[in-house]
Parts: sequence; C-alpha cells; structure tokens
Amino acid sequence: MFSDFVPQLQAFVEGLPPVVQFLGVALISAIPFVESYFGSAVGVLAGLPAPLAVSAAVVGNLTTMLLMVFGASAVRQRATANRAPVEPSRRQERIRRMLDRWGVPVVSLAGQTVLPSQIVAGTMVSLGAKRNRVIGWQVVSIILWGGIFATLATMGMLAFA
Repeated sequence: MFSDFVPQLQAFVEGLPPVVQFLGVALISAIPFVESYFGSAVGVLAGLPAPLAVSAAVVGNLTTMLLMVFGASAVRQRATANRAPVEPSRRQERIRRMLDRWGVPVVSLAGQTVLPSQIVAGTMVSLGAKRNRVIGWQVVSIILWGGIFATLATMGMLAFA
C-alpha cells in the first residue's frame, strides 16, 4: 500500500505549481509536532528536491516559533512591568548565567525531541531567557533537524527505489 502511495503523491505534487508545493510544505511544517523535521521528510517523499523541502519546512516552522516567542516575550514584559525591581540573589544570578550560557543551546537543540520548538522557545522566553538568544538557537535547531530528516528521507527513498 505504501509503495503505491508515494508515486501517487509524487505525481499529484508534480502537477502543482512550485509556489503551491513550497507553501504546502511550509503550512504543514507550521503545525506543532510536525515541524521542520517531518515537514522536510514529507516534502522529500512528495518529490520536492531536498533543499527546497528543507527551506519550505524551515519557513513554516520558524513562522510559528517566532509568533510564540514574541507573544511570550510580550506577556512576560506586561506581567513584570508593574512589579518593583527585585535584586536577584547570587544563586539566582548564577543560575541565570548558566541558563544563558549553556541552557538555551542545549534546550533548543535537544528540546525538539520531547516538545515542539514553539512550546520550547516560548517557555524559555517566559522563564526569562534572552529572546534573541532563544531565536538564534531555535533557528539553528530548526534548520539542523530539517536537514537531518530530509537526508534520512532521501536515503530511505534511495534504499527503496
């Protein structure tokens, strides 16, 4: 059944304009838990060249991740705006430095194995991680995971061809 599905999917996608192919992969990649990794794999299985599939998947995933990060940042700013500034303890300051130095990269790269990047990124920002640092590492993570899964899908297609 699967052996019939892939050629039919590829024939269908081949008949679509390239812009629609790109937007289709971007749209499914914007869905949490699908993201750039499954979106790029679906794009490759559908017959798109791997670089195009990864690009579309990254665009879709980044769009929703950025919406979540900017939303969490705005909520955090409003929630902390009316509070009197509190001097962080030495321990809190140390934890903050460790999170900024090591936590954001590790959580960004490994977090997608457990939760969607949108949730991981929004949570880090709401906990006080620097927004631009979270965005930067999420971009790296989304591109990396998309590329890995596109490569795996390409290898799988070659193995079964």
